[in-house]
Amino acid sequence: MTDAGGTQQPNILLIITDQHRADHVGFGGNTVVRTPNLDALAARGTVFDRALVANPICMPNRSSILTGRVPSAHGCIFNDRSLAWNVNTFPRALHDAGYQTALIGKSHLQHGLSRNVFRESDQAPATFVTEPAGWDAWENAERYVEGPVAVPSPFYGFDHVEFSIGHGDQVTGHHYRWAVEHGADPAMLGQQWGPGRPAKRRSDEWWQVYEPIVPEEFYSTTFVTARTIDWLQETSRNQAPWMLQCSFPDPHHPFTPPGRWFDAHLPDDMPVSKTFDDPLTDAPQHLQAFQKMKPSDNVVQMFGPTRSQVQQATAAEYGMLEMIDAGVGRILEALERLGMADDTVVVFTSDHGDMFGDHGLMLKGTMHYKGCIRVPLVIARPSSSGARTAAFASSLDLAQTFLEIAGVPAFDGMQGTSLTPLLDDPAASVRDHIYIEEDFPPATIFPILPSKVRTLVTDDGRITRYGTGEVEVYDWEGDPDERVNLAAGDRDPKRVASLSDALTGALVDYSDTARPERE
Repeated sequence: MTDAGGTQQPNILLIITDQHRADHVGFGGNTVVRTPNLDALAARGTVFDRALVANPICMPNRSSILTGRVPSAHGCIFNDRSLAWNVNTFPRALHDAGYQTALIGKSHLQHGLSRNVFRESDQAPATFVTEPAGWDAWENAERYVEGPVAVPSPFYGFDHVEFSIGHGDQVTGHHYRWAVEHGADPAMLGQQWGPGRPAKRRSDEWWQVYEPIVPEEFYSTTFVTARTIDWLQETSRNQAPWMLQCSFPDPHHPFTPPGRWFDAHLPDDMPVSKTFDDPLTDAPQHLQAFQKMKPSDNVVQMFGPTRSQVQQATAAEYGMLEMIDAGVGRILEALERLGMADDTVVVFTSDHGDMFGDHGLMLKGTMHYKGCIRVPLVIARPSSSGARTAAFASSLDLAQTFLEIAGVPAFDGMQGTSLTPLLDDPAASVRDHIYIEEDFPPATIFPILPSKVRTLVTDDGRITRYGTGEVEVYDWEGDPDERVNLAAGDRDPKRVASLSDALTGALVDYSDTARPERE
C-alpha cells in the first residue's frame, strides 16, 4: 500500500519491554547480560543513547507513547485510572489510514492490573464518564478465567489484541486462555501477586526473586513470542501494511525467570552499582526514607536493598532479559522467513527503568535518577547500516516518528517531535530538552511522598522539582553519576536559577491546548 504521496508504506514492529533500564542490555554497555539478538538489531539500526521517558511510571508513559502527549494532557497521570476511551493515538491514526494494527502482550492502558492503588474521593468528580459501564474493564484479569472475552475493536486503535496482563509468573488475560488451550494445569496459573505464591525456589532475602512453578512453555515471554509469530504469519497473506506492538511483561518485578533461565547467572557474579553506597546526604527527604526501608509484602514498595538482594534480583532479571532476547531472535527470523524484513521498521524500547541499587535504592517511584528515566531505544529501518546518536529523544517522540514513517499526518495536540531526521543524520538534533512529569495521587495517604514531580533535562543538567518544594540539580557532564545535588548548599546558584527558569518555560510549553472533536 502507498501513502498519499505515492510512497510505499512500511510495516512497523514496536517491541517493548517493561521496567527495563537502558544499561541492562548489551548495546547499552552491559558486558554481563547476553542479548545477541537485540545487539544485532542495534548494530544495524540507530541507537539513541539519551532516550528518556515522559513519565517513569507504567501507565502514564505507555499512554504517552501511544498519544505523543504528556500525561497531564492525555489524562492518565498515574496507575489508578485508565486512559480515556476517546483519545486519539498513533495506532488509531494508522488504522484509519489503512494499516492493520495489533497489540500482543502487555497493554496496561487500563488499570485492571493496578486497581489496588485506586482511592475513592469523598468529593464530587471533576468530570463524568459518558461511556457505557465496563469501558475500562477489558484488562480485568478475572474476566478471562471465566471464558473467552471479545474485546471491542479497535482498542485504542488496535484492530487485534491479545493481553498478557500480569507480571512475573502471573498467567492472565488471553495468555491464560492460550495456556489452558495448550494443556496447562489451571491450578498452576496463578492470577495474583504476593509472597504466598508457590515457587520451586525462592530467595530467603526478598520474596520477589524466585523460580516459578509455571514452566517456560507457558510463561508470558513464550506466549508473546509465539502469538506474535502467529499473527505475522496470518498477516503475511494480506497486502495492507501493518503495525504490531509486541509487548513483553518482563523484566518488571517480581523476578521469576522460568526453568533454565533462572540459573542463567549466579548472583555472586553480578556487579553492584558504583553509587550503591551513596548516603543521599543532599537528596530529598523521601529518598532518604526509601533507602532505610526494607522489602515488604507490598509488591511495588520502593526500598533500600542489601548488596545481596541487588545481586539476586540482577541475576534473575538478566535471565528474564535473555529469554526475551531469544524470543526477539525468533520474531526477527520469522520476519525474514515470511519475506517481510525488507518492508519493516523495527523499534525496540521500554516504558521506564528501575533503580536496581543505584544510590542504594530499588524499584521506582518519585525518583528521577537515570536508572528510572533512561530507556533503551533502537530504530532500525530496512536500509539502515548502524549508528549511535547522543541527541535527546523522548517517549513522546515515538508516535510522531511512526506517523511520519508511514506518511500519515500528525493529529492535534501531539507534543513530541519526529526522530526521523536523526535516522538520516545521527549528529543532528530535534530537541534541546526532555520534560518529564510524575504525579502520585496516593500521597494524600502517604504524606512522606511528594504528590507531584517535574523534571527538565538539558545539556546543562537535570533539574527536578518536587511537590514538597525540594529541588535537585545535577550536572550530567561533570557528575554523570548524579552524586552532587547542586541545589543543596548553594553550590551553583547560577545553574540552579537558569534551569529553574527553563523548567518554568517547559511547564508553560507543555500546557495542553488541544481541542476535542466538534460535532
